[in-house]
Amino acid sequence: MTLYEREYGTDWDALDRDEATARAFALGVAATVGQSDREELEAIYAEMETSYERSIVELAYEEGKQKAHDSRRRSDAGGTDAESVWEDLVVVDDVPDRDESDADPTGPGPASLPPALSIADLLDRHEAELSQTNLPEFLER
Repeated sequence: MTLYEREYGTDWDALDRDEATARAFALGVAATVGQSDREELEAIYAEMETSYERSIVELAYEEGKQKAHDSRRRSDAGGTDAESVWEDLVVVDDVPDRDESDADPTGPGPASLPPALSIADLLDRHEAELSQTNLPEFLER
């Protein structure tokens, strides 16, 4: 059983984008430590409905690979074993006394996305004041 299978399992029926992103990050870490599971990654890609979601998953996978590679390189002569890299990057310890308001949503980790990948608010409708929708005075006769 691989580290990924032990932590996440492969018997899911449906995934949302956040769960798929976390799983892709973990698969990237697993691939770097020699436990690649390409079939699971392809299944996650297939579960995503849009090309945007698939690209987010691909970026999370690549980020997992990069962070695992960096973690191994920073260690003493690259001697970090697969378990310790996995524990450092993927396993989230439940800390009972941690306050949710102290959580940094933009901090490092598989669950957080860079600000450039967050959903853009370009198409969100904002409440306009009446004066903003009126015809300008210089156009009135």
